[in-house]
Amino acid sequence: MNFKKQFNEGLLTKNPVTVQLLGMCSTLAITTSLFNGIGMGLAVTIITICSNILISALRKVIPSQIRIAAYITIIAGFVTIVDLALQAFIPDLAASLGVFIPLIVVNCMVLGRAEGFASKNGVLASAVDGLCQGIGYTVALVITCIIRELLGSGTFGGGLLNNGEGIRIIPAEFPAMQMVMPVGGFLVLGFVIAGSQWLIQYLEKKNKKKEAAK
Repeated sequence: MNFKKQFNEGLLTKNPVTVQLLGMCSTLAITTSLFNGIGMGLAVTIITICSNILISALRKVIPSQIRIAAYITIIAGFVTIVDLALQAFIPDLAASLGVFIPLIVVNCMVLGRAEGFASKNGVLASAVDGLCQGIGYTVALVITCIIRELLGSGTFGGGLLNNGEGIRIIPAEFPAMQMVMPVGGFLVLGFVIAGSQWLIQYLEKKNKKKEAAK
């Protein structure tokens, strides 16, 4: 297990949102406030870690013919637990995210990590993979949320700061409301993906120069 490599892959080189383009529905739908982004990111991270651990532990027991159905059942169990916990302890977040919490069951990122990693690796490595991929997913959501909320609502920290209204950065008459609509989600996510690809290429070139200098 190489934690540094797994963390780097989850955060940047194999980021589930900006590189693998997984979980696009929730990414585009809920990234209108920082509260939503952090909430969804943590929910997906917890579910990915737990499902990875259980699937890895059962990988030699689950018949290959029904593995996908078994993975979905396991993921659905953890999604139900997280959904009920949010409704009980953070009802505002549960109401804000709405149907997108139950839809984590069919989130391609969670199922993809189960099939692509947890089913082939040990429990500890699978737990770390779930954590690193979850961190990468959360970071991508938070960046998108900050940009959309700032440009669309003119605030920062909506749902978290200033009695839930967020800190006013741009006067109310100036923000472009289109940024909190679907078209704004597509535009902002496109720029976030482009920025991520530029950073990956920049770091690769920098590493190649260092290796050449040696």
